[in-house]
Amino acid sequence: MNDNRNDPDRIAAVMREHVGLMNSAVPWGNEVGFEVTKIEPGHVWGRQPWAENLVGDPDTGVIHGGVITTFLDNLSGMACTAAMTKLRFVATIDLRIDYMRPAEKGLDIIGEAECYRVTKSVCFTRAWAYHGTREKLIATSAGTFAINKPRFGSQSPQGKTEV
Repeated sequence: MNDNRNDPDRIAAVMREHVGLMNSAVPWGNEVGFEVTKIEPGHVWGRQPWAENLVGDPDTGVIHGGVITTFLDNLSGMACTAAMTKLRFVATIDLRIDYMRPAEKGLDIIGEAECYRVTKSVCFTRAWAYHGTREKLIATSAGTFAINKPRFGSQSPQGKTEV
């Protein structure tokens, strides 16, 4: 019998099935209203809709940089989980954001994040925020994330108790 509990494709599938729950579990991420649009092992894509309440400069209508940081941080953390062979959550250790140009008023921001290395206790990521394609970069990020230990007696997404 093949036990595929440690399969990254299965982890990504579980994440896709529960993406709404994952989004709602992070209060600030939930507040800005971003959505995850695609999940693959080690890679997550999303969309941050433009909204008036997210504007940082009322004169230009540009979305506040903190919204973009939140967006890339959340996508990067999810990419970490999607890269692992066991379902684990992560916490941001360090996140560097490089802003290339302001986001355009009224346009949604597309984001993608990849986890390119997983060690025993830390994941490493890079991410991009842009309009349309990466040629219209708004910001990039590089991050490190601590892998949280499983909680004793926690429930798996299938309702089974994990140790």
